[in-house]
Amino acid sequence: MSPLVDLRPVARRPSGFLGRNGWCVHGPTARPRHGSFFKDCGCAKPTRCPHPYSIRFRDALGRQRAESGYGTQDDAIERLTQLYAEKKTTAPSVAAARLELGQQTVEEYAKQWRPRQRKMTDYSTGEHVDSSINVHIVPRLGARNLNSVTPMVVERFLDEMESGGVGRGNQVNMFRVLKPILRDAYAKGAMVDDPVKGVQEPGYVRGTVAIPSLAYVTEALAVADEDLALEIVMMAGCGLRNGEARAVNVNNVVAQDVYRVREQIHSNTLKPAKRKHRKVGEFREVPLPRSVREAIERYEVKYATTKDGYLLRGPGGHFAEGMERRRVKKLFADLPPEEGVGMYGFRHYFASNALGNGIPITDVAEWMGHKSIEETYRTYRHLMPGSITKAARILEVGL
Repeated sequence: MSPLVDLRPVARRPSGFLGRNGWCVHGPTARPRHGSFFKDCGCAKPTRCPHPYSIRFRDALGRQRAESGYGTQDDAIERLTQLYAEKKTTAPSVAAARLELGQQTVEEYAKQWRPRQRKMTDYSTGEHVDSSINVHIVPRLGARNLNSVTPMVVERFLDEMESGGVGRGNQVNMFRVLKPILRDAYAKGAMVDDPVKGVQEPGYVRGTVAIPSLAYVTEALAVADEDLALEIVMMAGCGLRNGEARAVNVNNVVAQDVYRVREQIHSNTLKPAKRKHRKVGEFREVPLPRSVREAIERYEVKYATTKDGYLLRGPGGHFAEGMERRRVKKLFADLPPEEGVGMYGFRHYFASNALGNGIPITDVAEWMGHKSIEETYRTYRHLMPGSITKAARILEVGL
């Protein structure tokens, strides 16, 4: 037998310990020198049961410690080997502090991590992160110790979301929340190895967007109430998002053909908030078609505006809930059915109208407030089917 490898069958290896010459197998009452692994489930054949392995070892200060949650013997052995190597190369006080941190659960650490994200000032972003932690991460990983989280554990987390019917878009969002939490813990020494190393972000392919026709937009404007109609006009004519359209303001008309997008009305607070992906005070300017400007002017004349210039205020000065489900549901119930078309379809109409009339996609991306042109291209590239053919004809002239 090699001094480093025990060749006895795996079925005879319910527990073991790390000796001077490598891993040796021993019974359940083994007294390890560097650490031991075992199962305490009580199953007749512990090496074949699905229960996880636990490990026991002494930390840098000589205190006995235990960890659990290792799916295989190899996982348990690898963790003990890491602990032994760290113990030999790290100051005892530092190693003890890291070990203490690693004993925290994912749930405990996530709750400590969240308040430290001081740059996360946007209410909607913070709400999304909190939801990701409480709804998906904590139920699946919350009870696991940080030091037992490995890339394989993260892979299984993603697989569980997939099998649970969580959409790919949501899977991407969950992973983007989990990853910085685990990386932060890793940077502080809770794990020896990067827990997300080699884990690929879930692939997300955006489906083809449903774009309403001009006739459909016209009919929607005829059916909608006046507040909702003005939102539709701002979305289809200027490419605004729902919340940005609800924040329509006469003071943002900075020229006869230019509208300045400064903010949005948050769907939960019903108060002005910064725009998506932007800092407070940043703005973008978009084309203001004559028909859209006239619609703003008609609404302003019919309904007295407040000093701040907002148009869509309801009774008592509160912002109108233009995206309220009841009102939107009524709108589309009164329209002929068109698969996939919703309120956001009117913003898609803007992109279709612009790209279909030869406006460069770089300009369209800027006007729609996309974080990058890649987002615009992924969403609307099917609206430019003739671009290569057109380029070939133009290039031919120079040849």
